[in-house]
Amino acid sequence: MWTTDYSAETSASPDAVWAALRALHSGTPLSERSDRFELHGPFEKGTELSVTPQGQDTFRSRITELTENEVYEDETRFGEVVLRFRHTLAPLADGGTRVTHRLEIEGEAGPELGPQISEDFPVAMSDLLASAERSAR
Repeated sequence: MWTTDYSAETSASPDAVWAALRALHSGTPLSERSDRFELHGPFEKGTELSVTPQGQDTFRSRITELTENEVYEDETRFGEVVLRFRHTLAPLADGGTRVTHRLEIEGEAGPELGPQISEDFPVAMSDLLASAERSAR
């Protein structure tokens, strides 16, 4: 298995970050750089969603874990390759939030695909946290 994590901190509360994460995965882009998401049911574990990364074809994922204000994870399968995208929100003592975006890839293609897929994590995280901070004002 291949994995990578990207973390950042924000002054926004976990509920503000969660609201931005939920909005994104419910179809509201956070910026012109955002991947596009379309839910096929409620925002809950087991629901499928269509994901369209910038400049790429649409694929289907399924929400595999969801705990409000704490964890969001979805899973995408391409044959024998499995991708899991996970956001974990941890409250900070000062009222802010530490957000960790993790990518796990099962399958032999992990070392090749992983760096390509995760190269936009800093930009995506920046957009997520900026959206959370705007809504918290």
